[in-house]
Amino acid sequence: MTKLTIFVLLSIWLSSSYSWSNKTHIDDFLQCLSHKIINLNSSQIIHTPENSSYSTLFNSFFSDNQRITPNVKPSIIFTPTKESQIKAAIRCSKIHGLQIRIRSGGHDHEGLSYTSETPFFIIDLRNLRSISIDTQKKTAWVQAGATIGELYYRIAQKSKKLAFPAGVCPNVGVGGHFSGGGYGMLARKFGTAADNIIDAKLIDANGQILDRESMGEDHFWAIRGGGGTSFGIITSWKVKLHDIPEKVTVFNVTRTLEQNATQLVYKWQHIADKVDDNLLLRLFLRSNISSPFKRGQRSINAIFFTMFVGGVDELLHEMKKSFPELGLMKEDCIEMSWIESIIFFYIGFPKGTSPDVLLNWNTTTKKHLYFKGKSDYVQHPISIKGLEGIWKLYNKLGENAGVELQFSPYGGKLSEILEFETPFPHRAGNIFMIEYAAFWMKMENSKRSLDWSRKLYRYMAKYVSKSPRAAYFNYRDLDIGVNNINGNTSYEQARIWGVKYFKNNFDRLVKIKTKIDPTNIFRNEQSIPPLLS
Repeated sequence: MTKLTIFVLLSIWLSSSYSWSNKTHIDDFLQCLSHKIINLNSSQIIHTPENSSYSTLFNSFFSDNQRITPNVKPSIIFTPTKESQIKAAIRCSKIHGLQIRIRSGGHDHEGLSYTSETPFFIIDLRNLRSISIDTQKKTAWVQAGATIGELYYRIAQKSKKLAFPAGVCPNVGVGGHFSGGGYGMLARKFGTAADNIIDAKLIDANGQILDRESMGEDHFWAIRGGGGTSFGIITSWKVKLHDIPEKVTVFNVTRTLEQNATQLVYKWQHIADKVDDNLLLRLFLRSNISSPFKRGQRSINAIFFTMFVGGVDELLHEMKKSFPELGLMKEDCIEMSWIESIIFFYIGFPKGTSPDVLLNWNTTTKKHLYFKGKSDYVQHPISIKGLEGIWKLYNKLGENAGVELQFSPYGGKLSEILEFETPFPHRAGNIFMIEYAAFWMKMENSKRSLDWSRKLYRYMAKYVSKSPRAAYFNYRDLDIGVNNINGNTSYEQARIWGVKYFKNNFDRLVKIKTKIDPTNIFRNEQSIPPLLS
């Protein structure tokens, strides 16, 4: 028998042994669940590869980003309907060593809520969707499996004069969005979503159900911007609602490079964080996959996407004072209700779409693209020369790919809150945040598009924050550092990426993690690690 034959046979034996061992492991886990969950209807909440429901659920996870290609599929997809079932799953996970991944809406740039390099199962919170609005106290309880679109809809259903400040994409789950910060079109007026959390319920590593009082203020502080999945499984949030006029004003104005977009973007940087707190002037620098090339130059648009909490005449007065160069006209502006503005700002919904679409979990607007996101913070305006360098890089992206830089302004309420008040540290001193979004249609374009994205990020280093080069946790980016896939991660290794997201708050997050989850039950490639003893 040759050495090659021996090697092949040994490889087959090891592979089959691993599969048999892993299956036994899973069977033991499932048996544990059946013992701990009373009246278990397994077909409704436990989905294994043998179930037809498994493929439907698993494939739905990747519809937002085709780039994520898992090496290991989840052994089980668990869709609990009660908190007691989650408690049981945590306890069985600890007994049988099966790693947990926690999924809310699944709008996850790097897929950490539904992928892993080691055997794991997913706790998918999609069945925990209840929302309770108290218009008198101006509060809401919302379960972590609900989307922000559902929350917006239920608020508007109860009151036309209340709103909540969170993100633009309505199919984002509140579980992850709130726990990472939650920037949106009302952020300069009311702060992030995390700034407006007043209570929460979570299940910790010991399977205990805790609220703000029983978890303590350190634990409660950590989940409001520090990424909830490091500190337990958040099952619901209590949030503060805000008064809003019956009509707000919006506009969406596009300028091309030929229409002086470079000068407008340069001027925007000097005023975006200083305008009236009721005004949020968001800016998209976009070149679509279908954008035409003219004499080797891509078509590039600067799109001013704006919300004003007030009427059109007040907005025009503020724009004439702060940004007359844009040349905004009354006919560019639309007065509408706050809930109508949610649909206006989500580009996937056509004009005139009913708010009822916000209740649809599987929106029909998903484009099935390959996507890579990154982020930065800008503290000094990018020069004209710097902007022109961005346009040159746009021209090198090539066909069958698109790019969008989102410039999201800070100032207002965002800058009034001190950077240590929540783990989300990006406060005074930041003019705006950048999200880099590269997207493409075909797998064969992946390497080129990813290389281009990283080249743009390197180019921007001279124009953005330093020591650390900050990043936004909800725009997750594994390029900036990762934990060990197997085994424990040192403080020094995690700090490489941790200070970028959390700055000096990272140290406090590590201390809290060490206290409440010392054995690191809740972990992923960018979870807060406990200190190693």
